[in-house]
Amino acid sequence: MQHLLIIRFSALGDVAMLVPVVSSLAKQYPDLHITVLSRGFARPLFESLAPHVGFMEADLKNDYRGVHGLNMLYRRLKAKQFTAVADMHGVLRSWYLRQRFRLDRYRVASIDKHRQGKRRLAAKSGKEMVQQPTSFQNYADVLAQLGYPVHLAFHSIFGAEGGDLRLLPPAVGSKEPGCQWVGIAPFAAHEGKILPVEKTEKVIARLTERHPDMRIFLFGGGQKEWEQLDRWCQRYPRCLNASAQAAGLLQELIIMSHLDVMVSMDSANMHFASLTGTPVVSVWGATHPFAGFLGWGQSEENVVQADLPCRPCSIYGNRPCYRGDFACMNSINPDDILYKVEKSLTQ
Repeated sequence: MQHLLIIRFSALGDVAMLVPVVSSLAKQYPDLHITVLSRGFARPLFESLAPHVGFMEADLKNDYRGVHGLNMLYRRLKAKQFTAVADMHGVLRSWYLRQRFRLDRYRVASIDKHRQGKRRLAAKSGKEMVQQPTSFQNYADVLAQLGYPVHLAFHSIFGAEGGDLRLLPPAVGSKEPGCQWVGIAPFAAHEGKILPVEKTEKVIARLTERHPDMRIFLFGGGQKEWEQLDRWCQRYPRCLNASAQAAGLLQELIIMSHLDVMVSMDSANMHFASLTGTPVVSVWGATHPFAGFLGWGQSEENVVQADLPCRPCSIYGNRPCYRGDFACMNSINPDDILYKVEKSLTQ
């Protein structure tokens, strides 16, 4: 049997974007055994995709640190007797593993991240606003190099009915007929990708005013973010801190699968919601969908962004704002978000 190793360690959103590709591959090659090597957080994303899709966890910061650690990891991987290796990460550590496999005459292919095109897209001067290949296509191209061309076809990691709400805490409850559920994930890893808190609160306030029976589920990670989510829950009784109630990523995904729409920044939560088949109104600041990171199956019509000549100034949102005012986020009108949410609810 052919046994394919797929390597993708981080970041959260990039690993999530691998799911539709692996799912499509598994469906179209039922005799191919597939193992995804990633960080432990990603296990719920892959372990139920198909019987012949496996998952291996590797903590490169602790268990497999440095060259010595990578050599230990390679020996562990080699014992699995893979027949091909797909490096979907394209960083120094995955390059090292890739070279070890290549020297031992394994079939190996690696991702083309189209760095030059992305560099021109985010350039301060001479900017070229050209849509770059999506991460989904980049991943599929690696598989094609290895002899596994794949047609990308994916809807949700759950069935048509969504995840099982009975697995969740009582505070989540069941979804009553006619009751609309909206998710809001207002945070991201970098300031240039986060809508100002007061603008997010305006969205929450107006949704609760206009839709008094609506339930709003808030998502975020980390103590500081939870504190903000809890403050909103105290002010708006129809809000629930979903991340605090959920016991891990799988339960958050179950909640997302029952949302009518999610509001998210350009963040991992946009991708997580996309994997459950939920439409996402995505808010973009320093980054831009042209970089190829729009969530799976999401419509550009649901993108909220400011038309500024400086955008995008960053592919990942990690550069400081050279204007100094984060106009990309501060100029966004909460009513534009509200309009797209309500439009999505009526479709």
